[in-house]
Amino acid sequence: MNRLVSCVKVLGAVLVFGSLQARADTLPPESSPVARGLTIAMMSDERDEGWGDAKADMKMVLTNSSGEMSERALRFMMLERPEAGSGNWSLMTFDKPRDIEGTALLTHSSLKDADDQWLYLPAVKRVKRISSSNKAGAFVGSEFAFEDFSTQQVEKFSYKWLRDESCGTLTCFVIERVPTYEASGYTREIVWIDTEDLQFRKIDYYDRKNTLIKTLTLSDYKLYENKFWRPLALDMVNHENGKATKLVWTAYEFHTGLNKADFTPAALERAR
Repeated sequence: MNRLVSCVKVLGAVLVFGSLQARADTLPPESSPVARGLTIAMMSDERDEGWGDAKADMKMVLTNSSGEMSERALRFMMLERPEAGSGNWSLMTFDKPRDIEGTALLTHSSLKDADDQWLYLPAVKRVKRISSSNKAGAFVGSEFAFEDFSTQQVEKFSYKWLRDESCGTLTCFVIERVPTYEASGYTREIVWIDTEDLQFRKIDYYDRKNTLIKTLTLSDYKLYENKFWRPLALDMVNHENGKATKLVWTAYEFHTGLNKADFTPAALERAR
């Protein structure tokens, strides 16, 4: 989420916002919904370039259909890959509870194909590669699928603008995006992107039967380094089973010195 993604002065942020607003005023016309949708997606993506690498803490709150809750504590590391043809990398590691401590998920995002993902299971001291056919499966009992934790590269979808509408106190572009990579668990996604700062506010996910299966709401946005917006709360609701998973992010740090060596399958066993 999903961005699971440096201005040094406030003036720089103001200039960025001004540039984006100017582009928003010159979007392709509504009569060209495919071009308009792609342009909006590209504008949103460009808003989040240059963060380099980042760390954050995360709490995962699982709620079952009866309303009972359980919590997990995790650490998250991310590496921006500015090289042409490269996607961003991420590493998520569980710290609590004890029965899942040390479990880690490594993701190497691809621009057009299914991502490369590896799962480390400390109980068996084994790194398992996640096959494309399993990426639609639930991630460690949550309502997030493995593919939901991949970075949302623009090239991984086709786009179509549907409409503009109110979303809370904001106005949002509503676009449809269709995964173009193999073995996605979704036929399409409806995405709400606010017209002011171009951040994702909501995503509806449709399963392989084209039924609305889940909704992700992104909220509590915070601006870092005068440029990088991050949602501090992500709420995924499963409409089929009545369960929900909430991710709460804290302690974001940028430009911490992470490099490619921190995001290899061999590094998974050292993640704990």
